[in-house]
Amino acid sequence: MKTLKLLIFTLCVLPFAVSCSDDDDTPPPVNEEEVITTLTATLTPAGGGTAITLQTRDLDGDGPDAPVVTVSGPLAAGTTYNGSLELLNETESPAESINVEIEEEDDEHQFFFQATNSIATFAYVDFDGDGNPVGLEFTLTTAATTGTGNVTITLRHEPAKDAAGVSDGDISNAGGETDIEATFAVVVQ
Repeated sequence: MKTLKLLIFTLCVLPFAVSCSDDDDTPPPVNEEEVITTLTATLTPAGGGTAITLQTRDLDGDGPDAPVVTVSGPLAAGTTYNGSLELLNETESPAESINVEIEEEDDEHQFFFQATNSIATFAYVDFDGDGNPVGLEFTLTTAATTGTGNVTITLRHEPAKDAAGVSDGDISNAGGETDIEATFAVVVQ
């Protein structure tokens, strides 16, 4: 009788002992990198006028075709532009807006803006909950003189926003991973 009670007790307790194991081999959930096929920067003159768009579009990802990069026109010298960015995943139908994810995880994302030949300067307009820049909204101010150069827009995932210069837009100490980087040849006239 004691053997029967011990056997019944063991059979009742064994499932709970097995299910409470600390040896959970399940990997933690992975935050998948977002697929960004298209980045469009819309630059609208602060005093009014025709908007200029800078766009890179890479519908085959890392495929054989290079991204299509377009600039809709020249920038005016000595002008401040209100800038906004739109990022899309056009492998989905309808296209998925990546802006939504960046806005939801704004503390984990930051755009960086660079210009060659001193053709433009940039300032952040939008910030995360900690007061650090994000960059979906920004201003671009062109130089007072005419010229040509490149504007590079880079999105970093999980940058060190508290590192030296990062909140001012200096990418050199940012770290993190680049989600997208696009360079546009621009003319200031």
